[in-house]
Amino acid sequence: MKYFLVISLSILVCLAHCKFAIEEVDEFEEFEELPRTEPDLKLKDDSSPILEKAEAEVTVEDDDEFEHFNDEEEFEGFDTERLHVDDKDPKITIASVPVPFHTKWSNYIMETLLIVGIVAYFANFFYGRSKNAQLADIWFKTHKSLLEDNFSLVGDDGKIEIENSGLIKETESTYTLWCSGRTCCEGMLVELKFIKRQDLASMLNQFLRPVKDEVQIKVDMNKEDMDTFVFCVASKKTAARCSKEMADLSVFCPERKPGANYGLTDSFSVHSELAEVSSSILDAKTVNYINKYSDVIDCLHFSDRYSGLKLTDETAVPTKLPAVKKVLIFTFTIPTDKYTDPQEAISTIYPLMSFIFQCMERIKRLRISKEAKIKAEKNRLRVEEAFLKTTHAARAEAAAARKEEKKKLEKERILKEDPEKQRKWEEKEMKRQQRKKAPRMKQLKVKSM
Repeated sequence: MKYFLVISLSILVCLAHCKFAIEEVDEFEEFEELPRTEPDLKLKDDSSPILEKAEAEVTVEDDDEFEHFNDEEEFEGFDTERLHVDDKDPKITIASVPVPFHTKWSNYIMETLLIVGIVAYFANFFYGRSKNAQLADIWFKTHKSLLEDNFSLVGDDGKIEIENSGLIKETESTYTLWCSGRTCCEGMLVELKFIKRQDLASMLNQFLRPVKDEVQIKVDMNKEDMDTFVFCVASKKTAARCSKEMADLSVFCPERKPGANYGLTDSFSVHSELAEVSSSILDAKTVNYINKYSDVIDCLHFSDRYSGLKLTDETAVPTKLPAVKKVLIFTFTIPTDKYTDPQEAISTIYPLMSFIFQCMERIKRLRISKEAKIKAEKNRLRVEEAFLKTTHAARAEAAAARKEEKKKLEKERILKEDPEKQRKWEEKEMKRQQRKKAPRMKQLKVKSM
């Protein structure tokens, strides 16, 4: 009976609690449906002084989240009278303003310049490319018969198959031609170096640093058909540049002499290792010919120690002397700035091709005296000794690296073959290291009396 009363009382308390919770929820639902007014806070027990004090302190503020729209200082031209007449919240409407489109061409200067620059670049590219191709074609057609008379192969270097032998286009401004099959030379390489007319930046640079179209012809002489000497005749500007850049000229004949000493015009300078060679090559006939074509002859470079440009990178020190060749190099300029007709400009340098063949025959017959030969050999020996001194450290380091690599390979081979051989090799290496570290003593033998 006792347990039954406890259980019954618990059930009644739970039911009462649930009923109070349901009534409380209904009161909140009615509160939300009522208009926005101050809530009527009333409790069942009005006599409680604490509740009366709390009721006096409780105030409900009706904050309007759109209150800033009613501020006259916030918006200009805001209609306050309409706001008081209309109880509804004000609505702000954003006008659809069209995107401004300027019809004046002055507003598009940068875009116009960009388009004009692109059109000008491509127009100059196609014009310059066609101009260089036209010059190369005219040069080949003008000299083709003369080249075929002196060489058995014209336009075939033996490396690639060419159906129509002729000029090889290296770049838009560079063309090459290889000729072979002639006595006293291994072959002749013709290189046409035109102005970079296809490049608009290069054409603009012409106003500051003008350059000319060039024809560079390099003849590889046979070893037995050219004696030992280095010689060069060039314009003053080219001679100064070659003496700094070319390895053979800077080493064997750094001294530059004026061309007037040999009967040439003042625009030429002469580099010569041997005075005997200068007097033999620059005879009266050759001097007159060079002076006649002084406006198109830029450089005549004859050398038995030609190795190209001088090495300027100090970090990469060579361990052996560079390969050298016996060559004759002729550089002529095409006077396209003087003649508007390309055919006429090419025709002015046509006689110089015959001059090249005459120089080849003269160099073949030229033989220096015994004294000059000894002097030239001393110069080459001196250069070789100086090179060996400068590269001694580099060669010693390379030799030590090769020795270390050889020892490493031998050790790996022994380790793979047999442990017994490995042990013997280690003992041998240890003894060698001890002998190397031990102080060296000189043994003296004393004869017994």
